[in-house]
Amino acid sequence: MKKVFFIAIAIVSAGLVFAFMPKDGTGAKKAAVEGQITWMTWDEAMKANEKAPKKIFIDFYTDWCGWCKKMDQSTFTEPGVVKYVNDNFYAVKFNAEQKEDVVFQGTTFSWTAGGRNGFHKLAYELLNGRLGYPSYVYLTPTFERILISPGYKDAPMLQKELKFVAEDHYNTTSWDQYRTAN
Repeated sequence: MKKVFFIAIAIVSAGLVFAFMPKDGTGAKKAAVEGQITWMTWDEAMKANEKAPKKIFIDFYTDWCGWCKKMDQSTFTEPGVVKYVNDNFYAVKFNAEQKEDVVFQGTTFSWTAGGRNGFHKLAYELLNGRLGYPSYVYLTPTFERILISPGYKDAPMLQKELKFVAEDHYNTTSWDQYRTAN
């Protein structure tokens, strides 16, 4: 009797789970990452930008970078940062040592041997050859570079930087002027 009761409870529970699951795949993905930055691949961000243009925030990291991991565990989990990034940017997590080719604006960017573990040419181009990690690049919806920002950032500093870019302050003042004034 206990087995039958347990099986009945399991079936009802499973039915409830499936009944409340979103019918399309989009809601499931959003629910799974609520409270987290919605990181995209390069290709996903480019496709999303075609449909609805938005500024792009790129986090260049490596697997061996301790400060990159600290950003992931602290700054990138801070609720204010998460909300601001998700509301104002397509966020791209880009391994600067990845071996997969990336096609961008008709050019194929590849991994190149050199340095500690080699580097990806797209990271090299967008970072102006300054391959320190973590580093962040902000792009306009038309892929013009707004800002290159190297190094670990705590939440208040990153929020200031995000606001500088998202609210177009870069059109009227330099980052150094904005940072000291605000």
